[in-house]
Amino acid sequence: MNSLTRGSLALAAIIATAALAGCGSSSPAQPSMSGTASAAAMANPNLDLGTSLNSQPAPEISLTNQFGQPMSLSQFRGKIVMLGFEDSECTTVCPLTTQSMVLAKELLGKAGNNVQLLGVDANPDATSVADVLAYSRAHGMVNRWDFLTGSPAQLKAVWSAYHIAVQVEQGQIDHTPALFIIDSRGRLQKLYLTQMAYSSISQSAQVLATEIAGLLPGHPKLLSQESLGTVDVQTPAAAVSLPAARPSDSGSGTSTVTLGPGKPRLVVFFATWLTETSDLKAELTGLNSYVAAAAKNHLPALTAVDETVTEPSAAAVGAYLGQVGPLSYPVALDETGRVADGYGVQDQPWLMLVSAAGKVVWTHDGWLPLPALEKAAAAHA
Repeated sequence: MNSLTRGSLALAAIIATAALAGCGSSSPAQPSMSGTASAAAMANPNLDLGTSLNSQPAPEISLTNQFGQPMSLSQFRGKIVMLGFEDSECTTVCPLTTQSMVLAKELLGKAGNNVQLLGVDANPDATSVADVLAYSRAHGMVNRWDFLTGSPAQLKAVWSAYHIAVQVEQGQIDHTPALFIIDSRGRLQKLYLTQMAYSSISQSAQVLATEIAGLLPGHPKLLSQESLGTVDVQTPAAAVSLPAARPSDSGSGTSTVTLGPGKPRLVVFFATWLTETSDLKAELTGLNSYVAAAAKNHLPALTAVDETVTEPSAAAVGAYLGQVGPLSYPVALDETGRVADGYGVQDQPWLMLVSAAGKVVWTHDGWLPLPALEKAAAAHA
């Protein structure tokens, strides 16, 4: 048995411990990190501190990027590579992975020029160049990474080489939410598994950037650091004041939107990158009809929350909503992900009804037609 085969089997054993992600949630990994990791970070259930891959040679990848250009992993020799396996139509965990990769590179400052962001499509039903370009465009990544795809046979070969489990069940894409750090010599250094936690994206980025800094010449310092301890989330039982996407979106001309107990609410979590998978403008403007029906039939008022922590920027959200047109309900910005995690959001869009006491009484994954939404609101009001 040659060393590459032995290494491949070791890699398979490591990844086999990871649960499939419904393009989203994964079971907590068993993280390992150097002695610099604090006890608080090790105790954070939403943070994977990485698993060493012992400098195994990274299997070669020869696919096509979002511009239709042939690409190979070996052409990036000399750079550190962050390699993520991501579903080109994902609305759950993949956007968290993408954003953590971007933030990690930014934390390295000028040293980030020596880092290549690379994605491999993990959706067997959406493998065209147009698919990976659409995902890249929706997430502001067109010129910030290379998102690779290929024929089903080519992708399956890459998934197999990296031991990425991919399956389709009832229309849901499940895949191992893996992100690899590959050093400048083309050797696998660390494996990370993205957790379904919006509030830990920047923490994950810091963990990635710290690992990469240790592999770069001179070990550059990060531009900023934060605690890696467990983040306190904001539940429906807590009064929360969030920035409004636009002052007019607050419903009162102010710059904030309030959530919390005191009155029943219909809360809709979304992100502007849902334009890739749905007619987002029609869905958002269609909710104006719910607002009218709610006022007439004494149904819970509507508040929308943009999951800004996964967006290119808050300004991009405001710009997009400016194109949508008038909305008769407030739109808040969840810039830290603490509200989404506190409310138990697992996908985008995510609908929920919250009682006046601050308890979640109903949830729904995905958009609903107005009659069904009114029926659900009336049943749980």
